[in-house]
Amino acid sequence: MTAEKKKEIFKIYGTSVYDTGSSKGQVALFTYRINHLSNHLKNNKKDFNTERALVKLVGKRKKLLKYIEKRDINNYKKIIKHLGLRK
Repeated sequence: MTAEKKKEIFKIYGTSVYDTGSSKGQVALFTYRINHLSNHLKNNKKDFNTERALVKLVGKRKKLLKYIEKRDINNYKKIIKHLGLRK
């Protein structure tokens, strides 16, 4: 992942380009990385290290989404809809 892509993600989902600690920005970044790893695993079925990393990322994203849901349900619904996540 390039630095420009990260800045673009945080610009769209965070409050600014440099606000890398916001929960919404992190969820968006994790979603991008999860999609990238999923595509990688479709071609490389025996890459078990990447599969483990994918499972860990999904867990981190799930925890952050729970946090956002507790804090602000409207933001939670908006980010779920915008990222196209199931729930």
